[in-house]
Amino acid sequence: MRIAILPDNEAIGKVGADLIEELFNRKPEAILGLATGSSPLPIYQEVIRRHRGGKVSFAKGRAFTLDEYVGLPVEHPQRYRNFIRQEFTDQVDFRDEEVNSPEGNAEDLAQACADYDQAIKDAGGVDLQILGIGSDGHIAFNEPGGSLASRTHVGVLTEQTRTDNARFFDDDLNQVPTHCVTQGLGTIMEARRLVLVAQGDNKAEAVRQMVEGAISAHWPATIMQMHPDAWILLDEQAASKLKLSDYYREVWEKSNL
Repeated sequence: MRIAILPDNEAIGKVGADLIEELFNRKPEAILGLATGSSPLPIYQEVIRRHRGGKVSFAKGRAFTLDEYVGLPVEHPQRYRNFIRQEFTDQVDFRDEEVNSPEGNAEDLAQACADYDQAIKDAGGVDLQILGIGSDGHIAFNEPGGSLASRTHVGVLTEQTRTDNARFFDDDLNQVPTHCVTQGLGTIMEARRLVLVAQGDNKAEAVRQMVEGAISAHWPATIMQMHPDAWILLDEQAASKLKLSDYYREVWEKSNL
């Protein structure tokens, strides 16, 4: 893992955007894995700025999102397919037909999951996957207790995750779906590079477990310790419980992007 403890969202956005810009300038047809939620927004905002400045193009690229709620109406603003287009892909030059999302309203959800997993493989696999982390250590919607080798599947959202996400649904827990379609941890780990973003002291324990704890299904993000190219971009609050923070700072300062 490469751990970056950064001063603010602007710095996080710049590091994440550097990685995406370098990838697409080197490989214009690259596959980008997209996460929703508030954590990755600083990266997307910086990438949009650079795209408008002519520094990076996605015209030949493809994208796959991590997950989707089950049962939300097609036009619902919190449907992740809509969120990612509004916040990122519609503001750059991704072709809309090349922005792929799991189908949370399929009649046969199990088949839709298998088809999505296969579509990622058929595309050649994700080159760079953006991730966030939940306060209970989940990535995508892989909740504690699930398989560390899971593929794209239908998941049940825990009460904690639904409570955390209620802010996007007028703080009404009853509006938050109970099920999702999500890439599995096994699927995510096949991406060639992982870039996880975490901000705020409410993520500090999950970050500590992810980076310094034992690999365990109790904290799903700990599986990232096994990835050969995982980048962890943190603000000071999210990094506040790391015991080896001084070491991570020294390594980061002496490393090159």
